[in-house]
Amino acid sequence: MRRAILGFAAAAPLVAIALWKISIPLAIGVVFVSHMLVLYPTLRARSRWLGPVVTNFATSQPELWLTIDDGPDLGDTEEILAILRRHGAKATFFVKGALAAARPELVRMIADEGHEIANHSHDHPSATFWCLPPGAIRREIDRCNDAIADILGAPPSRFRAPVGMKNLFVHPHLAARGMTLVAWSARGFDGVDGFDVDATTSRVLRDARPGAIVLLHQGVRGKDGSLASARCIERILEGLDARGLRCVIPPDASLS
Repeated sequence: MRRAILGFAAAAPLVAIALWKISIPLAIGVVFVSHMLVLYPTLRARSRWLGPVVTNFATSQPELWLTIDDGPDLGDTEEILAILRRHGAKATFFVKGALAAARPELVRMIADEGHEIANHSHDHPSATFWCLPPGAIRREIDRCNDAIADILGAPPSRFRAPVGMKNLFVHPHLAARGMTLVAWSARGFDGVDGFDVDATTSRVLRDARPGAIVLLHQGVRGKDGSLASARCIERILEGLDARGLRCVIPPDASLS
């Protein structure tokens, strides 16, 4: 699909020029379609049009994959780790490289508890990552990898794009580094200050099932202005426990 999209996008200007004298609306339509074919998989986190994206994993057990973005956060990392420990849950923390470099002790703490550290870009340019040029994409990925490797001794193998948006240049860079792009199948929309813990919990538990990938965040404030991510994670884990669902870190062979 990627090759077809790139081929059409490359040919569209020439086709539009050829059609201009015949039908201006048709020429404009060709250019519009070519843009949409690139924009849709860029902005749609789970789209595989530009390359492989992991949205679930294969399992015959009552288990799912809990992923936590945007840390490590000084305000709630230790509390979240204590909650995960109480519930016997394992998680993957998709960290920002800049924060990891500034708070290496938290990264080590997460890893020492048996959780996975993964790449969520270096600076998390959420508004612009989707349109960054190749060099900037490479720097965002590599600088985060380097920050993690400096702390833990090895770079991560999994990457999640900021806000899940990835452009034409992300997959080639990941492939060259042997990395996997991970999205999600269940999310609570808890990434912005002022989120509703009850609504987030309800959304996640609604979509929680064996093999699901749950997207949550840390360091985010709730409607009352206080840090609410840890409280939300605990509520969700209580709901998962009640359903007999365990949180695990799946092996690469099970990813799909």
